[in-house]
Amino acid sequence: MGKEIERLALEKGHEISLKVNSSNADSFSAGDLDNTEVAIEFSTPKTVYENIIKCFESNIPVVVGTTGWLDKLAEVNKRCIDDNQTLFYAPNFSIGVNIFFEINQRLAKLMD
Repeated sequence: MGKEIERLALEKGHEISLKVNSSNADSFSAGDLDNTEVAIEFSTPKTVYENIIKCFESNIPVVVGTTGWLDKLAEVNKRCIDDNQTLFYAPNFSIGVNIFFEINQRLAKLMD
């Protein structure tokens, strides 16, 4: 998903200011986010929390599509609110899956 977002962003004329991957994840710091307007976070459950916190420290809004880290979601939400940060999280960015989620909610209301 991250590679597809990168492709589309470049195709639309956006600049990628930083890519964090396994080769630079240990050395990535909040200071590396200078000149960044938004972070798009599609990493791993082990690295997502620290990446979000580094973005918050740089006052960078974060869009998260990484799964498997919900044990930290309440902590991230609290920090987001306390520090007046911006976070958009969705467990799945697939259009088809999100349509399915919406249909299920509407069906549940009808069945009540």
